[in-house]
Amino acid sequence: MPHTLHGYDHDPRHESYGLEAAEALGVAPERVFKTLVADSAGTLLVGVIPVTRQLDLKALAAAVGVKRARLAEVVDAERATGYVAGGISPLGQRKRLPLVLDASAERFETIFCSGGRRGLEIELAPADLVRLTNGTVAALCA
Repeated sequence: MPHTLHGYDHDPRHESYGLEAAEALGVAPERVFKTLVADSAGTLLVGVIPVTRQLDLKALAAAVGVKRARLAEVVDAERATGYVAGGISPLGQRKRLPLVLDASAERFETIFCSGGRRGLEIELAPADLVRLTNGTVAALCA
């Protein structure tokens, strides 16, 4: 799949990894997406949303066909994905988790998501991200 890796010097004092990435790369924050891991009765799922927005857990649950979800404990998210919080990528996770990409991504030719560590972003087409993760697309933001 066509993609571009973008590295930048991560500042651990920055309050938002996603906004830091947008600033460092000089792109609109709406094009930078964060990967959030949720838990539904012991089953982990992934929501990928713009860094400027909040995840609607009810919408994520509905998108994957479960009753409810809550944000997963950090240790559970890190264990399942193989990545450190703040650098969780939707790609190459240790376990393939059900993934839903926010529908707002479809407005852009390419989006940015974590490359698996703080200070590394992958730029790719939203449709390619969905294809690579066997994901789906739905409105996920409140």
